[in-house]
Amino acid sequence: MTTLTLPTEQRNQTGFREALSYEWIKFRSVRSTVWTTAATAVLPLLGAVFVAATGSLQPDDTVLGGSLTLSVVAQMLAAVVGALMISGEYSSGTIRTTFAAVPRRSTVFAAKATLVAAVMYVLALLSCSAAYLVGDAMLPEGRYAQGDPLPALFGIAASFAVAAVLGLAVGTLVRHSAGAVTTVIGVLLLPSLFGPLFGNAERWIAGLSPTAALEKLTQTSDAAADTVGSLGPWPSLLLVAACTTAITFAALLLLRRRDA
Repeated sequence: MTTLTLPTEQRNQTGFREALSYEWIKFRSVRSTVWTTAATAVLPLLGAVFVAATGSLQPDDTVLGGSLTLSVVAQMLAAVVGALMISGEYSSGTIRTTFAAVPRRSTVFAAKATLVAAVMYVLALLSCSAAYLVGDAMLPEGRYAQGDPLPALFGIAASFAVAAVLGLAVGTLVRHSAGAVTTVIGVLLLPSLFGPLFGNAERWIAGLSPTAALEKLTQTSDAAADTVGSLGPWPSLLLVAACTTAITFAALLLLRRRDA
């Protein structure tokens, strides 16, 4: 990882733009982040090819949903990237160098969040769009419902960005790489698993995960109300974004108060 040291006067004047530039350098320098990001981009395409080649779609599935079968796993990897963005620095001890270069911790956090959200949004939009086109080209014409790719693909990309920011918040709270990765995957999966246990509140509980919003946006036949909640795809995405924002603010407050 590249270590950045600046004169005291320059450190005191470091703003968001400079912090974002530093984070981009670090992002490209850490192998675990780079490879996990690459896997996030490749998985939807692999899933589209596999599903189309094996003809493993359910009769009531859509071309969009079938083509994005592995998008849920890719979204989990996006959350892992977010978690590693900061937990990896805590594990290696380089977080002290980061805070020395940019003393305002809120600026560091904002730069990390902006970077990981932007990268994952663009990456997911390109990858999932390509996966849909591949699936549409390979699947038999007229056998399955097409689904509505627009504006769903923009919402799907947004769900990746939300998952990545959620991962960053969890990484900030946990600070240990393995623990952060395990926790964020649990956060993504548990609402859908435990939602049905809450009776009438199931539509809210099961829909709290970015994974639930993603499955609804892909219009897959697996997006049943008892597993992903009964809210519509866009309300579900807004609910997830609101919950992620709350967790992110909590992580930021804790980041500013405790020692590195």
